[in-house]
Amino acid sequence: MIVLRSILFNVLFYISTLIIMLACMFLFVLPVRYCWWLIPFWARTEKFLLRWVAGVKSEVKGLENIPDTGCIIVSKHQSAWETFALAEYYRQPTYILKKELRYVPFFGWYLMKFRQIPVDRGKKGKALSEMSKKAAEAIAEGRNIVIYPEGTRRPAGAEPQYKYGIVHLYKTLNCPVVPVALNSGVYWPRRRFFRFPGTIKGEFLEPIQPGLQPDEFFKTLQERIEGASDRLLDEAEKATPDNIIIKEARVRQAEYKKK
Repeated sequence: MIVLRSILFNVLFYISTLIIMLACMFLFVLPVRYCWWLIPFWARTEKFLLRWVAGVKSEVKGLENIPDTGCIIVSKHQSAWETFALAEYYRQPTYILKKELRYVPFFGWYLMKFRQIPVDRGKKGKALSEMSKKAAEAIAEGRNIVIYPEGTRRPAGAEPQYKYGIVHLYKTLNCPVVPVALNSGVYWPRRRFFRFPGTIKGEFLEPIQPGLQPDEFFKTLQERIEGASDRLLDEAEKATPDNIIIKEARVRQAEYKKK
C-alpha cells in the first residue's frame, strides 16, 4: 500500500504543481503585490494531497514566534516538505537558493517573478556581497528571508553541519532570527521514493534577537534547532515505532556522538 500511495502522490505532486504554474501564467503581467496568494494556495494544495493520498499529516506550531517585521527564518532541512509546507506562514517569503534553479522551466520563472535571491556559489565573496544587499532590501520591505543553514537536505539523525555564513546575515541585517525545527525526514526522507504515513511536525522557535556576539549567536542557533529537532524525532519514534527511517536515524546519531 505504501508503494502505491507513494507513486500516486509523487505523480500528483508534480502534475498539480505544473497545472498551477500553467494556470497562473497571467500573474506575470501583474505587479508582484497581487501575486503572493499563489504561494499559500500551492502549499495547501500539496499538503492536502500529502494528507489524503500518502497518509502524511502536517502539524505546525509556534506561529506566534514569527514577528510582524522583517526577519530571517532559519530552518532545519531534511526533505522537500519544508520548502512548500511552511511557506503559507511566511510574509512574502524570500528564499536564498542556488542560481541554477532559475533555469528550471516555469519554476525558475516564478522564482524570478517573486524576487527570490539566487546565489552563485562559485563567486564566493562577491556572491556573499550581492546576497547581503538583496536580503537587506527584502528585510526593509518587511519580508521573511528563508535560509537553510546546512546548505542542503540532511537525513534525519545526521550530524549537524551548519555553515558559518548565516552569522554574516545575522550581523548584516540586524533583525530577529526565527529558528525552525522539524522531523520531516522521517516521513519524507531525502532521495527516497517512499512517503511513510505519520505526522510531520514543524516548530517555529523563540526568535533570537539581534545583538549577540557571532559565536554566541551561532551556538544558540544550533542548540535551539537541534534540541527541538531531537525532541520531534523522539515524538515521531513514539508515534510510529516501526518506521525504518527512525531506526536509521538512531544509528546515525549513535555514530556521530561517538566522535
